[in-house]
Amino acid sequence: MGIVNVTPDSFSDGGQWLDPEKAVAHGLELAEQGAAILDIGGESTRPGAEPVGVAEELRRVLPVIEGLVAARPAGIRISIDTAKAQVALRALEAGADIVNDVTGLTGDQDMKGVVAAAGCEVCVMHMQGEPRTMQTSPTYGDVVSDIRDYLQVQVEGLVAAGIEPGKVWLDPGIGFGKTTGHNLELLNRLDEIVALGHPVLVGASRKAFIGKVSGAETGDRLPGSLAAIVIALERGARIFRVHDVAQSVQALEVAAASLLGESWESQQTT
Repeated sequence: MGIVNVTPDSFSDGGQWLDPEKAVAHGLELAEQGAAILDIGGESTRPGAEPVGVAEELRRVLPVIEGLVAARPAGIRISIDTAKAQVALRALEAGADIVNDVTGLTGDQDMKGVVAAAGCEVCVMHMQGEPRTMQTSPTYGDVVSDIRDYLQVQVEGLVAAGIEPGKVWLDPGIGFGKTTGHNLELLNRLDEIVALGHPVLVGASRKAFIGKVSGAETGDRLPGSLAAIVIALERGARIFRVHDVAQSVQALEVAAASLLGESWESQQTT
């Protein structure tokens, strides 16, 4: 899953792709590098980020989605990264295929209905708190068990709302209301989330915990990001939200050949 942030304030690439033409070109470049999904987001969810209104978020993302739908290669899917039901609905109408909601479909009471009516795939993420406050002393009993139980309850609620279980993905929310220790524990025990029986997405690309461990600044965290996705692959994750697609694909190809005895490409079609 290649990241296309159409925001002025995302932690890693804020402002780079605000122009719709540049964002579309970037998305197509990521697809050429091997991204199977392009994740379009118009509201930053970095720690301390301020919320964005529906109208502004739509202004940012719709031209990009429309441009990518018109130009994307066959087989490339588009994800809308939003917590707002109206944004998700308009994005799906414009041709998006997947809803990626960092609030686990709890931020907008209408989101479940939008997803159920569309029959699309949906990614449910765990976040403790909200972006503005989530890194203020995050606390868990047992971080993996707590998040696993939360995700299980969310899945049950989605199924009750009419969403097909087979279309639900899970994201433990690395970096969203977690300390460095929490993030490392989640990676190490990710198989416990995978055991819930849904595809698991991991978004560790360039995140702060990599810098805390290695001392690397945001733009120098590619090696740590690759290490994280290889660990996640070994633990059972199969969807990886990344900035650096070409390098990530190469790392996953080698890891999949060694760990799974098959190519990463074949993993994406099974």
